[in-house]
Amino acid sequence: MLGLAAVVALPAAVALAQVSPRVTLLQAGFGVPVAGVLGLAAVLAARGARRRSQWTLAPIGIGVTRTGRALGVLALCVTASGTIALAVYELLVRAQ
Repeated sequence: MLGLAAVVALPAAVALAQVSPRVTLLQAGFGVPVAGVLGLAAVLAARGARRRSQWTLAPIGIGVTRTGRALGVLALCVTASGTIALAVYELLVRAQ
């Protein structure tokens, strides 16, 4: 669930900026650290779950941990992309 929330955090913030007249697209950038924290938490939770499942006699849930880890890594990629976009925007604003 953490991975899914992490992947959806930034697109949800951008969608909120498009729908709401009170939230600008720049303010939706506050979704970037949220996605990053949730993505990191998803990767760490998947790592812990995989370690716990290796200690059982019948390791189950490996697919769930792989999916959680993949979503967490995807969220970290979305976070990196959002960070680059905000940095370029800041550079363009300062260059004017």
